[in-house]
Amino acid sequence: MKISQPKFILWGTFLSVILGLLSGGFFIEASLNIQWVGQLFLNALKMTIIPLIFSAVVSGICNLNKNSNFGRTGLITVTYYTITTSVAVLIGLLSVNLLEPGKGLKLNINESNQYAGSDEAISFSDIPLSMVTDNLFKSATNGELLPIIIFAVLFAVALLKVDSKGERLIVFFGDINTIMMQIVSWIMMLTPIGVFALVSSRVAEAGGLEGFSDEIKAVGKYVVCVIFGLAVHFFFLFLVLKKITSHGFLYIKFLLRALITAFGTASSSATLPTSLACTNEAGVNPSTSKFVLPLGATVNMDGTALYEAVAVMFIAQVYGIDLGVGQQLIVFITATLAAIGAAGIPQAGLVTMVLVLTAVNLPLEGVGLLLAVDWFLDRFRTTINVWGDSVGAAVVEQMTNQQGKVRGSN
Repeated sequence: MKISQPKFILWGTFLSVILGLLSGGFFIEASLNIQWVGQLFLNALKMTIIPLIFSAVVSGICNLNKNSNFGRTGLITVTYYTITTSVAVLIGLLSVNLLEPGKGLKLNINESNQYAGSDEAISFSDIPLSMVTDNLFKSATNGELLPIIIFAVLFAVALLKVDSKGERLIVFFGDINTIMMQIVSWIMMLTPIGVFALVSSRVAEAGGLEGFSDEIKAVGKYVVCVIFGLAVHFFFLFLVLKKITSHGFLYIKFLLRALITAFGTASSSATLPTSLACTNEAGVNPSTSKFVLPLGATVNMDGTALYEAVAVMFIAQVYGIDLGVGQQLIVFITATLAAIGAAGIPQAGLVTMVLVLTAVNLPLEGVGLLLAVDWFLDRFRTTINVWGDSVGAAVVEQMTNQQGKVRGSN
C-alpha cells in the first residue's frame, strides 16, 4: 500500500520547527505548558512502532524471498551499515583533530561528577545479550527494538520454511502492515503540531533563547565541530546514493518530511513510519525498505557514531589528554562497534559514550560537559541517522536488483 501525504505536512513541519524555536525563546511559560502536546504526538507514533516493525519485517522478508536471495540482501544491508558507520567515525575523528574544539577550553568539570560511575555493569558483553531477550513482551514494553527485529527475522524465515502452511500468515502480516501504515498516515497529519510543541518546549526548558545561547557559547566550537562533521557525512552519503543508484537530488526532496520529523522528534524509531512512507513515495521497492529501514533504525547510527568520536576526543582535549594514533584507532573501532550493536540497551547514547571513554581510559565525568547541548545536537545526529537508513534502502535495492520505479532521479 502506498501512503501519500499532503504537501502541507512537509511545509507545515518545516514552519513548525522555526515557530517552535521562536515560541520557546520568547514565550517560555506558554511553551512549557504545551509540552504534553508534543509528548502525546510522540506517544502516538511510538504506539505504532512494535506492530509496524514486526509486520513490516515479516512481510518484507517474505516478499524479498519471492524475487531474490534474502541472505544476499541481509549481507549487503549489514555490510553497507558497517561501512557507512565506520566512515562516519572516521569523519568525526578527522573533524575534531582539525578543529580541536576542546584545546585550551576551561570548563567547570567538577559539576559533572554526578555522572561518573554510571557504567558499573556495562561491558561489550551487554551488546550481544541485548540482541536476544528472555521476554519478548517485556522488550516490547521497554521499547527494546533489536530483539523484536531479530525475532521477526527468525519468524519470517520459519514461515518461508514451512511452505504452504505459512501462506495464510504471510498474507495476514502483509495486511497488518497495510493497516498500520494507514493508521500512521492519520497520525502524521498532526506532525506540524507535534513538532512545534516538542521544539518550543525544549527550547523553553533551556531558558529561552538567552539560556540556549549561553549553553551554545560555553561549548560553541564543539557544537560547530559536530555539525560540520555531520554535514560532511550527509554529502558523503549523497555521493554514495548518486554513484550506486539512479536517484539524485529529488530523493532529498522526497525524504525532507522524514528528515524534518527526525529533527523535531530526535528519535529514529519514532521517525520510522515517516521514513517508510517517504522512501515509498521516492520509488524504493517496499519489500526492500520494509526490511532495511526497521533494521537501520535500530542498528545503523551514523550520526551517533560520528558524535561519539567527536565527543570523546573533545573530552580528552578539555582534560589536556593527548590521544595518539593507537588510542584513536581504539576510539574508531569501539565507537563503530558500539553504535552498531548497542541500540537495544536502554539509554544507548550514554552507554556507547561510556564504553568508548572506558576503552581509552578517559574520565567518565567528562560526559557531564556535553549534556547542556546534547539535546540540541541529538536532533542533528538523528537526522543523519535517518538519512543514512534512507540512502541504505535505495542502495540495497539497487545492489539486489529489486529496483522499483525511481522517482528521484535527475
